Amino acid sequence: MIHKNAVLSLVVLLVSAGLGACRKKPESAPAPTIVGVSDDVASQRRADSLAADSARRRADSLAIARGGSATDGDAQRVQTVLKQSLTQRIFFDYDKDVLRDDARTVLDAKASVLEANAAVTLVITGHTDEQGTAEYNLALGQRRAAQVKRYLVSKGVQEGRLSVQSLGDSQPLATGTDAGSYEQNRRAEFEALNAAGALMRPRS
Repeated sequence: MIHKNAVLSLVVLLVSAGLGACRKKPESAPAPTIVGVSDDVASQRRADSLAADSARRRADSLAIARGGSATDGDAQRVQTVLKQSLTQRIFFDYDKDVLRDDARTVLDAKASVLEANAAVTLVITGHTDEQGTAEYNLALGQRRAAQVKRYLVSKGVQEGRLSVQSLGDSQPLATGTDAGSYEQNRRAEFEALNAAGALMRPRS
């Protein structure tokens, strides 16, 4: 059974990560250390930017959690937020299939929407960066997708409504070979089926 506060994760679905971009660059240091520090800061800012994309959607989720009457425009906005919640991607650390805290927040929101809409199913696709062999990356992507499925099932979603697959490193989100591109490619994508019509709002 989904915890009562799972619905509220739709409110906070996008708040966790915008602060990192405000960090100042480190002051000048001796040449041997400048490059490493700058790379770390740039990598952190890219990671924060990924979560900031989610953060912009969290504010709009307030209408879903609070309910109440809504205009036609509000209803349309709620539908947009619900569908974005179902398809919002999550990210993984290097060579890991463990769910991060930010990923769990996103998945909690998916679980609450799925609970309210029994006909909707999800296809979960695991992806990796290009580091490692193609065979290894296919297996890693499969483990990531399976981990997502296990978590959603633990939140009350019926196993038969979730299917998993892996594309390994064959469909990168970013085509660069830098750390920021690799961070974006270590992810799980979601396709919502039977979600074309109006979705029900999760119960508060």
